[in-house]
Amino acid sequence: ILLYHVVPGRVYSDKVVTLKSAPTVSGVAAPVVTDAKGVTVGGARVIKADIETSNGVVHVIDTVMIPE
Repeated sequence: ILLYHVVPGRVYSDKVVTLKSAPTVSGVAAPVVTDAKGVTVGGARVIKADIETSNGVVHVIDTVMIPE
């Protein structure tokens, strides 16, 4: 489950909103949906985006994503 929450590289919010899915380290792509309410990834709503870290960028979501 943890690897389903990681995408290789640095993917910032301006790129995320253009995606239909995000290829995760687990090998299962997480669907990305952009609508009037914001962005969901793997069914989880992004509540804070583009938090810089020393080894990547973090987007906070509102729930644990479970691969289908």
